[in-house]
Amino acid sequence: MITQRPKGTQDWYGESMHKRTVIENLARKLCKVYNIKEIITPVFEHTVLFQRGVGETTDVVQKEMYTFTDKGDRSITLKPEGTAGAMRAYLENNMYAESGPTKLFYVTQAFRYEQPQSGRLRQHHQFGVEFVGSKSPLAEVELITLITTFIKEIGLKKAKLHINSIGCQNCRKTYNDALLSFLKKHEEHLCPTCKERMTKNPLRVLDCKVPTCKEIVKDAPRTIEYLDEECKEHFDELQHLLTELNIPYEIDTGIVRGLDYYTKTVFEFVNEEGFTLCGGGRYDNLIHEIDDKKDIPSVGFGMGIERILYFLEKENVELEKETPIELYVGILGKEAKVKAYNLVNQLRLSGVTVETDYMDRSVKAQMKYANKIGARHTVILGEDELNNNKATVKVMETGEQIEVELDKIAQLFIK
Repeated sequence: MITQRPKGTQDWYGESMHKRTVIENLARKLCKVYNIKEIITPVFEHTVLFQRGVGETTDVVQKEMYTFTDKGDRSITLKPEGTAGAMRAYLENNMYAESGPTKLFYVTQAFRYEQPQSGRLRQHHQFGVEFVGSKSPLAEVELITLITTFIKEIGLKKAKLHINSIGCQNCRKTYNDALLSFLKKHEEHLCPTCKERMTKNPLRVLDCKVPTCKEIVKDAPRTIEYLDEECKEHFDELQHLLTELNIPYEIDTGIVRGLDYYTKTVFEFVNEEGFTLCGGGRYDNLIHEIDDKKDIPSVGFGMGIERILYFLEKENVELEKETPIELYVGILGKEAKVKAYNLVNQLRLSGVTVETDYMDRSVKAQMKYANKIGARHTVILGEDELNNNKATVKVMETGEQIEVELDKIAQLFIK
């Protein structure tokens, strides 16, 4: 039906749009404080970018991408996440030529074909940050402190930081051998997808959501048991920094994240019920995967805005209300329209939220409408008010009435 939106999408308006705006405004405010610059990338990219960057063995690439062939016979994909596109833009626009690091954030649409559920849609929105150019664990700490501040300011209370290290390419090979050996002993009980994953990328099996696979991998070898000296030192320093900065955390060896580009640090903020509010980590090899002539370390995170809204509702968190309508200017008769709208325009130019009548309603209907939209004050301009050069401003909450000269009404509201 043309009057029904596609499954897994949402219309944003009214209260839901206001809440989303509050979240996005807070994200932009915090990024400004952290000197993180906004980036907007295309909503679609060449498919190969996600195949190479996100990973061909991931659920995102294998099952969830919206991919099509355009009229130029090119394979195009609606972006399923923000990082790969941001890194492509970083390289294409030679941002690495500037003295680093480069810190970018985005509030973007993302598209994944998956079963819609609470806080997760096929077309959803992400707030993400990419910190490019630093090998230091301090880069992870910066993003973690930003997220911690965001969660606190938005009003969510039941969220805890979980961290893990999945090592680098050097120690991952040793770990993959150990994991593969373990998985082969349980191969007959793995789901068909994991039987394929275990030979191509055994780490992906740890991220499987099928109950039988989740039960099997509970006893699987853990990545932190196989870290080489560099990765262990990085993880130890990260823990030291978090401890010294009084940021509570829990080591969770079950976190591997669902995308192939992660190395070393991975982290999630998890609520009491075990649901992930946001996640991220280090991806030192991603830029090399996109451009094999470049080798630049990076770290980042992504946060689903719909998911944050879902948990705000679950925790009964009230966000700041919309800016109230300070004055409703009622109009009675054609002669009053110019004077009324001049007042409306003068107040709006001074930053005051004002509404008026566009429907030629009766005075009674206008007052009913003013009450419905929550106007704090009302005033009616008609023939009598024009002749007397005075009008009555009513305080809606108390019923108090103030008689004011027409040219002085604006002064009541301009601060």
